[in-house]
Amino acid sequence: MNAVLQDGFGRQIDYLRMSVTDRCDFRCVYCMAKNMTFLPRQQVLTLEELQRLARLFVGLGVKKIRLTGGEPLIRPGIVGLCREIAALPGLRELVMTSNGSQLGRLAQPLVEAGVKRMNISLDSLDGERFRAITRNGNLDQVLAGIEAAKVAGFERIKLNCVVMKGRNFDEVPALVQYAIDQHIDISFIEEMPLGDVGRSRGESFCSSDEVRAEIAHHHRLLDSTENSGGPARYVRLEQHPDTRIGFISPNTHNFCASCNRVRMTVEGRLLLCLGQEDSLDLRGLLRRYPLDDQPVIQAVRQALRGKPLRHDFNPGGEVQIVRFMNMSGG
Repeated sequence: MNAVLQDGFGRQIDYLRMSVTDRCDFRCVYCMAKNMTFLPRQQVLTLEELQRLARLFVGLGVKKIRLTGGEPLIRPGIVGLCREIAALPGLRELVMTSNGSQLGRLAQPLVEAGVKRMNISLDSLDGERFRAITRNGNLDQVLAGIEAAKVAGFERIKLNCVVMKGRNFDEVPALVQYAIDQHIDISFIEEMPLGDVGRSRGESFCSSDEVRAEIAHHHRLLDSTENSGGPARYVRLEQHPDTRIGFISPNTHNFCASCNRVRMTVEGRLLLCLGQEDSLDLRGLLRRYPLDDQPVIQAVRQALRGKPLRHDFNPGGEVQIVRFMNMSGG
């Protein structure tokens, strides 16, 4: 098997973001509506199907897999799935994005299963504000999860913060200081126009340039060429070299030219671009060909030739993609 997967523009695809559930114990205001309808069980990929797809993509040249959700740690059997995927020959690293709520009990088993790095969402350090953003999250539980992740020994831990004016922009300096104190990284993310979350995003949109300028009031920033294999652009803090600050800017500084990734939803749709609706029904192929991988492999190669050149996000506030973030693989 030729272990190089390319799209029609010659970009090499070596990173798969794989959703293991659309469900979550939070209801973050930028991710989903307050009252969500989740997929019935029969529409969700089984653990065996997730494992099979991971094996096929690694065989096609994928070097990095990120498990996402919803919240991946509420999926029954997640530690065993991580163990099976991490052991795939040719995979450089298995990483995960979590809201942190379950890390108190699962951080150590995940490290032992082979998860190398952990991204943890943290949008506020104020308990009441955190609950308002997540709709039902417990800040103390998440902070305890971050501490458990540090103790467990992941190779790297990074915080993810979606910045919104009127909600948490004023906390950017405090969140940076928290990352410094914890000796971990933090990335600030522009909100993406995915799904009707019941409010206009335009009024709260905050650009990465605005966030960077706010941080620069407090720290001397040094541009970095470091690359974690994803879309973040990094800077270092001159006085705190252990902490990297990342900026993920899908609206204002899109990273499409260097895109190396595809996403797979938990119902088995291979999303060729987060900001477009182009997709391939992998679930249907898996169930039609349970013992034959070649039709699945051929379909993936063919679909990748049609991967769009770029997305068309803008910060205007209108919904540009109907599916919610939790359905896209966070």
